[in-house]
Amino acid sequence: MTNRGHREYEALIGSSPEESLREVRLRSPRMYDVLIELGFGGILAYGGLSRAAREIATVAILAAIGGAEPQLTLHAKAALRAGVSPSELLALCEHVAGYAGFPRALNALSVVDEVLGDAGVPRPAALSRIGLTDHETLVARRGEDGPPVLLVHALGLDWRMWEPIMPRLSAGRRVYAYDVRGHGHAAGAPAPRTMADTGADLVNVLDALGLDRAHVVGLSYGGAIAQAAAVAAPQRFASLSLLATTDQPFDAFEGRARSAEADGMPAQVIPSLTRWFTPAALAANAWGVRYARECVLRGEAADWAGAWRAFQHFEVRERLGGLDLPALVLDGELDTAAPPGLMAAIAERIPGAVYRRLPGAPHMQTLETPDLVAGALEEFLPVQA
Repeated sequence: MTNRGHREYEALIGSSPEESLREVRLRSPRMYDVLIELGFGGILAYGGLSRAAREIATVAILAAIGGAEPQLTLHAKAALRAGVSPSELLALCEHVAGYAGFPRALNALSVVDEVLGDAGVPRPAALSRIGLTDHETLVARRGEDGPPVLLVHALGLDWRMWEPIMPRLSAGRRVYAYDVRGHGHAAGAPAPRTMADTGADLVNVLDALGLDRAHVVGLSYGGAIAQAAAVAAPQRFASLSLLATTDQPFDAFEGRARSAEADGMPAQVIPSLTRWFTPAALAANAWGVRYARECVLRGEAADWAGAWRAFQHFEVRERLGGLDLPALVLDGELDTAAPPGLMAAIAERIPGAVYRRLPGAPHMQTLETPDLVAGALEEFLPVQA
């Protein structure tokens, strides 16, 4: 017998087959040999599918056939080891419901939930729909007590870009993230005319959540939205945190709008992802990159163009000096989307703002360097006493 099956088993499962399959080997040495040599050393070792893709397929098949919970547990763990994200495993269970029925999907969900719990993965954020002036959006929440924190996402993405840091921030805080107009659940909403419209949406979200004031955190387009709301309604802000953003429009915004209209959303993937992530992150293709790529591909050209055109009408720079609230400005060392020195200049315009540069951080800080972002925000944002 070759060692190929042993190597593949250890790579996928994380332990030696002699240890994990000891009972199988005692019951039937031949079954053990066939499983390792022909299964793991044959089909599973073939490079036609990546390990992650094979584990996704295996989990789906085991969930669909039902009655294979021990094997499903084993391969759900293997999927995590292969780089499949917890949210992708949960989405897979939801997908199974449409093809194999709810009983088997629910059984699979129970297994996946246990596997994720054992791995220390928190359960998903609570979701609710809220009505705003002219559209409905989705709000995610983590945390039951403490100061409220509202997170505002980047252009082209949705509230999920905050998932990597929400569990940490929710320790002693109530953390909310919503889908901006034209994004996620709010796709297809009337396009904003200016950034003041998106700022008004933010205030309306606070109203819908019953929050008089909140600590607002915005990244990129979300940072612009937060600034637009802050200069219009500073009394609704307990603090302002700006990540990888700008306080002025750029000529490139119209070009990005026109490109989506003329060339479609697939043409936006390469220029967007290469602005947002480092080459190393793109090569690793972890969940953050995969998520961002899917968001861009699935986006509507009209929503994308509308957001960029609203971004062209953004006038806050001369009003930042009038803000009287705690402010944090986070700059990414490797951010190629925000020009050098831009974030430091924003910090200088906001009285008393704290400025920090995150080492090795790109534009999409929460998706590539979440621990750095979470750490900086934890230091700045208050917690329940």
